Amino acid sequence: MENNRKVTLTYNDGKDNLEMPVLKGTLGPDVVDIRAFSKTGMFTFDPGFLATASCESQITFIDGDLGQLYYRGYPIEQLAAKSDYLEVCYLLLNGELPTAEERKVFERGIMRHNMLHDQLMSLFKGFRRDAHPMAVMVGVVGALSAFYHDSLDINNPEHRKISAHRLIAKLPNIAAQAYRYNKGLPFSYPKNGLTYAENFLHMMFSTPCEEYKVNKTLALALDRIFTLHADHEQNASTSTVRLAGSSGANPFACIAAGIACLWGPSHGGANEAVLKMLDEIGSVENVPAFMEGVKNKTHKLMGFGHRVYKNMDPRAAIMKETCDEVLNELGLHNDPKFKLAMALEKIALEDPYFIERKLYPNVDFYSGIVLSAIGIPVSMFTPIFALARTVGWISHWAEMIADPAMKIGRPRQLYTGAQRRDYIPQEQR
Repeated sequence: MENNRKVTLTYNDGKDNLEMPVLKGTLGPDVVDIRAFSKTGMFTFDPGFLATASCESQITFIDGDLGQLYYRGYPIEQLAAKSDYLEVCYLLLNGELPTAEERKVFERGIMRHNMLHDQLMSLFKGFRRDAHPMAVMVGVVGALSAFYHDSLDINNPEHRKISAHRLIAKLPNIAAQAYRYNKGLPFSYPKNGLTYAENFLHMMFSTPCEEYKVNKTLALALDRIFTLHADHEQNASTSTVRLAGSSGANPFACIAAGIACLWGPSHGGANEAVLKMLDEIGSVENVPAFMEGVKNKTHKLMGFGHRVYKNMDPRAAIMKETCDEVLNELGLHNDPKFKLAMALEKIALEDPYFIERKLYPNVDFYSGIVLSAIGIPVSMFTPIFALARTVGWISHWAEMIADPAMKIGRPRQLYTGAQRRDYIPQEQR
């Protein structure tokens, strides 16, 4: 990882020098190791950590300029086409794809943890019926540590494994029950004969009145959404999980912190914003005027372009194909809202203004359309993102805890407040 290259910093008006090694990863740009920088009596200033690597990781690699996303070295396009979510979970957690026997054992381990403690189920009833599902998820996931005391020793590898399995297994159940509680529906229990995605659809939409038949095309689409959102390197919520975990907090508390961060509209709410934008546009006839407004900066285009990907989002092409499959399956290509979405897509892919600025449709544009077509309400978009991302969060948490070089996160600051001053008694103010 380290090579013989160094960066030399000259400071104190040229009187002192500090040599800092240049580290080279397996992929991506080189990194200057500034850990010795504190010897200068100064520290670096990097709001948003745009030029700072907060950790060393072997889990996910992104090249935004080339439009690449790899899980443990495997391109996301291959995993989305040939794998499924639970196999991807195993890969992210363990570093390698499972053998047939390893996969069987892993899936069995996940399934035996998918029920929720009966007393935990009563916790849902403490929330208002109109509570946002993300608020419910933050509370219920945080409460898991009060019910599962047998896996809270973060220094025990077996405990970390059990906690990871529990979180992956229980998040779909928690998300589905948050939705059902909001709608006044009775709680629905998982069925071990169904796949991970099928089970989620069953828990969301089944009723005691009749047998719920899972649509295989919709389940496959949902599984792809889970896979595409399973991890995305050191984003805001993953960094939050790592920062919380660096204090020694239990994994359930750390994942609850990640969910809270994901709730922010600048992070996990992007596909929700796409649907709101479509509602505001109203109809296909309004699209040209709206797009002119985007060019004039009077309207904001949601679901196009990406902060990380300066080229095409590699997940978007997969999601577009999935979107077409779902719309065909449900006969929705002539639905007004979906015709509106396709009109936006057409302009963005053909108009030089959007092409030159690389404002291509991203994964959030298509995933929002797919989720809406499946019948999932907008309020559940971010909870679905959270349950999919849980495996990424817990993989990064476990990697960090197992690292002997781990230190508690403690960023510095550039202080610009008042200098020292003496207290003035109230009668003298």
